[in-house]
Amino acid sequence: MSLDAKQTEQQPIENKAELVRLLRDAERPTGPLLLGLEHERLMFPKGSFAPVPYEGDQGIGRLLTGFKTFGFEEYREAPDLPVIAMQRGKETLSLEPGGQFELSGSPFQTAREAHDENLRHIRELKQVAGGLGLRAVALGYRPYFELAEMPWMPKTRYKVMRETLGTRGTHAFDMMLMTATGQVSLDWRDEADCVRKVTASVRISPLLVALFANSPLAQGKKTGFLSYRSRVWNDVDPARCGYPEAMLDGSFSYSAYVEWALDAPLLFLRREGQYLAPKLTFRQFLAQGFEGKRAVHSDWVDHLSTLFPEVRLKKIVEIRAADANDAAMTGALAALMRGVLYDGRSLDDATRLLPDLKPQEHRELHSAAQREGLDAKIGGGTLADYAVELVRLAGRGLKRLSGDDAPLLDPLEEIAASRRSPALDVLEHFEKEKRPEAFLGRFEL
Repeated sequence: MSLDAKQTEQQPIENKAELVRLLRDAERPTGPLLLGLEHERLMFPKGSFAPVPYEGDQGIGRLLTGFKTFGFEEYREAPDLPVIAMQRGKETLSLEPGGQFELSGSPFQTAREAHDENLRHIRELKQVAGGLGLRAVALGYRPYFELAEMPWMPKTRYKVMRETLGTRGTHAFDMMLMTATGQVSLDWRDEADCVRKVTASVRISPLLVALFANSPLAQGKKTGFLSYRSRVWNDVDPARCGYPEAMLDGSFSYSAYVEWALDAPLLFLRREGQYLAPKLTFRQFLAQGFEGKRAVHSDWVDHLSTLFPEVRLKKIVEIRAADANDAAMTGALAALMRGVLYDGRSLDDATRLLPDLKPQEHRELHSAAQREGLDAKIGGGTLADYAVELVRLAGRGLKRLSGDDAPLLDPLEEIAASRRSPALDVLEHFEKEKRPEAFLGRFEL
């Protein structure tokens, strides 16, 4: 989640080449490649399946400020506005529109370090939340409650996004209010390395959807999808979600990503502390300005943070295919992507793992993974046939890298061997436990 910190890069954008150069400036040609985790939790009052509002003694606001006990400091958009995040070093605790509670972790060299940070965060979260009568649940979509009854968190960008993104797709509000995800962010050396990492990540994304599918329920009912969270993203905004064509047809580059981003509509524009909603693509804004003012570099930074492809570029490459899961699976996600993307041999193997698909065939496989998880059909088999090998090649990559990350893959090895996406266990518990409060207890962190 972007904190919408004060805009500092106020120089006007002269041409598209400057936007390409901003991606080039993110390269790490020397030194260690780092990774970081972002993961969200759904919050509930103990003994209830209702959402948690921001206000009140049992609210998300109190949950945030409770972390002062552990050395976190408050972050506000302005002195007279509510606390919307807490920061300790490079750790940030923040809120999503529906009160999802997020840790944006520190960058580390190994998945083990990121996992250990997450375990510490969970211990702290349990202590603070428990004192407020709250609990955190690891599911990818809120299994109970109606969308229209959900509270909205008091972050300024969410007010304008409610107006702009809400007109772009039928499931935009579902995404904002009901979903929870796990994401891993990674570095790249140069443009060629970025292209390799993006290409491999895109090709295995349907498999990641299936391996981490953990959201089969909505409004107290089965949805017909094992990853309903991922399904929701299909109908958020076709101009800023899914797979840019260049990621699928072999033409991906910095320039191709910039071209795609230029044609996405602005969700908001910040000027003098105000959030505006011009009805322009960034390309139009760059050409003609808005209300007499030109586009500046900070506008582009904001814009990149409002694009939601399955694999996203900012100053890092962000993998966005996984539902929120428990701590062990979150650690496995970090280990999997480090082993796949940071070892050259595993990177090549992952790129070739699945059969070559045409762009439309890839999108159809992605949709099938949302519905059927590891049972989704590809060629003459299913995604389950490739899951074991993906985990194996990640393990081989980790053994060639430094650190003790390979054991973190154990939960994924079990899932791949059983050919069962996590959502199938969710459905089993849903059938057995008819009381929502008890069902949620099965997935409490």
